[in-house]
Formats: sequence, C-alpha cells, structure tokens
Amino acid sequence: MSILPRRFDRIKNVLNCRMKNLTVLVEAVNKPHNLSAILRTCDAAGVFEANFICEKDKVKTFNSTAQGSQKWVKINNYDTLITAVSGLKKKGYKLFGTSLNASSIDYRNFDYSENTCFVLGAEKWGLSEELISKVDESIFIPMTGMVQSLNVSVAASILLFEAIRQRQNKNLLPLNGEGLSAKEYQKTLFEWSYPELASIFRKSGRKYPNLNEYGEINEVIKNLKI
Repeated sequence: MSILPRRFDRIKNVLNCRMKNLTVLVEAVNKPHNLSAILRTCDAAGVFEANFICEKDKVKTFNSTAQGSQKWVKINNYDTLITAVSGLKKKGYKLFGTSLNASSIDYRNFDYSENTCFVLGAEKWGLSEELISKVDESIFIPMTGMVQSLNVSVAASILLFEAIRQRQNKNLLPLNGEGLSAKEYQKTLFEWSYPELASIFRKSGRKYPNLNEYGEINEVIKNLKI
C-alpha cells in the first residue's frame, strides 16, 4: 500500500503551512451551509483546527460547500461554552469575540500575530451574553449598510485573513511545518496520507508506522486486520 508521490507532495505542502496558534470558536451556528463555509475558510487560511460549541455529536453534516475541507481541518466539539473557553485559554489562546456593544473595538486595532481565537455566533442573534463576558476582547467589523451584521462565514473570512495579513507582514507564516509540533505533524501526515489505515491503527491501539520521504511506509505491517 503506497500513496502516489504527487498526492503525498500536495499533502505535505498544505500541512507545512498549517498553524496551531490561529483558530475559531463558533457558538450556536447550526446551518450546514454556514458551518461548511467556515471550515472551508479555515482550510484556505491554514487553520489546523476549528472549535464548535454544541451538544455531543450535534455538529451538522457538512454539505458540498465545504468541498471536503472537513477532512483537512480538525474539529473540536465542546458541550458547553464553559468547557470551550476554559480549554482554549489553557492552550494559551486570546479570545476575540465579535459583538456590537459599548466596549467593542474595531477589529483592525488589534494584533493577531500570536495565539488567536476568533469567537463567532449566529448572525441572527450573535454571541450569547455569557460568552461575551468571557472573551478577552470584544471586536466589530465596521459596516455602512442598513444591515449591521455579516453572514458568520463571511465574518470569519475577514478576521482570519486579517490575521494572515499581519503574520505575513511579520514573516510569521509557517512554510516548513513549524506551525505544528513535530509529533503533531508526523501524526497528521500519516492520517492525511492513509486515512483508512490510520483508522484501523487507532482502533487496534497501535502506533502509526513511519513514512519515508516519498510517503512510503517504512516497516512491514504484521497482524493488522484490514
């Protein structure tokens, strides 16, 4: 079993640019189209993982809008906003929540070059008051139209690519896998290259085999039920 070299090179090139220190936290967004569009934006921006607050196993099925991006962006699902906020802050993220209130500041006035999490809610009612009270900064995207809100996936795009712009200006965008730990990189490289085989290894509790520079599995796989 071996991956085509061209496919392996493509996977490596994408993974080389993934960032663990840029993410989103999405609250109460239930439309598959919007969830799919957010994931597609995360993939395009080099985001390694995205976070959702919803009941267990309630993240909606992603439709064709995602274009398969759900395979390339890790999804973390939290049952409550308390566990989500606590978990992300323990990882060192600074939370920027989108909301229109007296303390909100223009999103362009902040530095997103380090551990950044954009917190977004459904465009109809925005973030819950409880979640607004727990973010580090409240931000807004200036608008001049009659409607004072954007589709949540559009807002995610604007914010993520502002972070990308800032990081590019500071030469902080990863190019050779430095956006992930070596362990996370190798683990993800195997899972992306051999997803079905990775699933079998996980179920059996066995460690992933190493890959060589061509994406070939270096060792003989024994006693593995496929």
